[in-house]
Amino acid sequence: MNLEKKYFSHETAVIDEGCEIGEGTKIWHFCHLMPEAKIGKHCNLGQNVFVANGVVLGDNVKVQNNVSIYTGVTCENDVFLGPSMVFTNVTNPRSAVNRRGEYQLTRVGKGATIGANATIVCGHDIGAFAFIGAGAVVTKTVKPYALVLGNPAKQVGWMSEWGHRLEFDTQNKATCPESKEQYCLKSGQVFKE
Repeated sequence: MNLEKKYFSHETAVIDEGCEIGEGTKIWHFCHLMPEAKIGKHCNLGQNVFVANGVVLGDNVKVQNNVSIYTGVTCENDVFLGPSMVFTNVTNPRSAVNRRGEYQLTRVGKGATIGANATIVCGHDIGAFAFIGAGAVVTKTVKPYALVLGNPAKQVGWMSEWGHRLEFDTQNKATCPESKEQYCLKSGQVFKE
């Protein structure tokens, strides 16, 4: 780690002046971070990651190889972005029509996971601790703790904060098999007890 900076960046990474990068972050081969990007502490950006102006990544965000994060995206703390997943920021792009300034916002909640090759259509937030399966195409807002799969993505269950599928009993209670934390399903929402 370079003593002048409190983060690591590979020599092939391009970090534009004005980009903010938190302590302990690692930026790997062939990444490009634009001037108005804000990267939190202890993040990890894999090979060939692009981060556009205005993007905000919280602390401990893991971005796997070949991910582009476009203007309008905010990821809260502890988000995982799987290899080659995709964000969009315009719903009706045309090469001959300039839609800058019409970018739609997408917020990815704390602890959410987006699987490899998933696509998040802009303007749809991903709730805290949601789990987007590999290859899913998200075309609507995803609830906290929801497990969504497919194209278009449909909710098929609920996930714990530790990434395990929750099985609710007749009392609408579930226990994470790894952490032993308790969850409650009430009015179509999951809450940790």
